Amino acid sequence: MKLYSAKSTFEHDEMPSMGVLVANLGTPDEPTAPALRRYLREFLSDPRVIEIPKWRWWPILYGIVLRTRPKKSAAAYEEVWTEEGSPLLSIGQRQVAGIRERLEARSAVGPFAVELGMRYGNPSIPSALRRLREAGARRILVLPLYPQYSASTTGSTFDAVAQELMKWRWVPELRMVGQYHDDPAYIESVARSIQEHWEQEGRGERLLFSFHGVPERYLLDGDPYHCQCHKTARLVAERLELPAGTWDVAFQSRFGNEEWLKPYTDETVSHLAREEGVKRLDVVCPGFSADCLETLEEIAGENREYFEENGGEHLAYIPALNDRHDHLDALARLILHHAQGWPEAAASRDWDEERWQLAQTAERARNMGAES
Repeated sequence: MKLYSAKSTFEHDEMPSMGVLVANLGTPDEPTAPALRRYLREFLSDPRVIEIPKWRWWPILYGIVLRTRPKKSAAAYEEVWTEEGSPLLSIGQRQVAGIRERLEARSAVGPFAVELGMRYGNPSIPSALRRLREAGARRILVLPLYPQYSASTTGSTFDAVAQELMKWRWVPELRMVGQYHDDPAYIESVARSIQEHWEQEGRGERLLFSFHGVPERYLLDGDPYHCQCHKTARLVAERLELPAGTWDVAFQSRFGNEEWLKPYTDETVSHLAREEGVKRLDVVCPGFSADCLETLEEIAGENREYFEENGGEHLAYIPALNDRHDHLDALARLILHHAQGWPEAAASRDWDEERWQLAQTAERARNMGAES
């Protein structure tokens, strides 16, 4: 039994390439209770997500959560499922295709391969890394599609990458984008998406930036996520020249009974309608690079109902950046920025000379008895 895996074939004259792993959270394979049980078991077993000792958490997970939550979650996923399947997966596939297209358009860049990997579910991060290896990637750049860093998202992605690479015989050079919450091109893309929504649908009285929540103790233990969310919102508000008092920040999707980052989105939309008399509210979720259950069902559905039940007239959800051209342009530039110094991202490269050198290497190897 081999302890370490390797590429299925090797040739001495193979041109090394740069691999790009575009990573996101994940999605169940289908909107059914069995599929959700598998997905939630993997997700909620991650110690980066649930920072509770196994002896305390697992009886709750297996005794309560996985017995009751899959059916309810499956019904919610059913509401957002499309003919293409999971929105997060289909959008992710378009994002990868768009990034690949932009890199190909830059004649000085390459060779390279781009793959999509999900932290939980399919296509998995290990399978995506193996596809990059088969494509000849000896340098891999990991781009988690989380603009704001959190140990529960970006940190967990690193864990999954490291756990897979620990099994490889030839470990590639590795870089990882930690966050891009204040990247100018990302901020500009978010601002433009809001402006375009206002031009097409009209403008609400208030703008709410809603980010995914995490337990408050993660912040107190040193996680920068809360601060980076607020900085993103501030930079977008400044770009749009929004006066103070016309925009707010809140955190959604809390789970369990402990304190999470506040204010909570559901309480905020209810308060704005009931206590402040806001009739038209716009909500944008800059922390989500692609629309998913948390935006389509929770914000556009559940929180819209809270808003209207408390006297609001219209809650408009502004879609995630998804596969917008300016978003994919920003991601491609981010990749090239972080790949600086690697040959595939060089401003100029003598391909003919490199192929000649590889041919010479292969000839010397064959003279020493190598088969390829």
